[in-house]
Amino acid sequence: MRELLCLNDLKFNEYGYIYDINCDDGVKKRLLDLGLVKDTCIIPILKSPSSGIKAFDIRGSLIAIRDEDSNLINVYKK
Repeated sequence: MRELLCLNDLKFNEYGYIYDINCDDGVKKRLLDLGLVKDTCIIPILKSPSSGIKAFDIRGSLIAIRDEDSNLINVYKK
């Protein structure tokens, strides 16, 4: 069994893989449309200095996700 972490628990430049998204349906659909599907590699890259937002590398694209949403995304490490 894989050890699941919250996406916010990943350190910068640490690889994680999407396991599950527990956000409300509207946010979940947008994240899925952006490519956050199961087993996709995700890497925390940047943190906003003024608010609770982090940027993640997902399939070569930089995607900003609010902390309140990334706390609801489960990831695992290989």
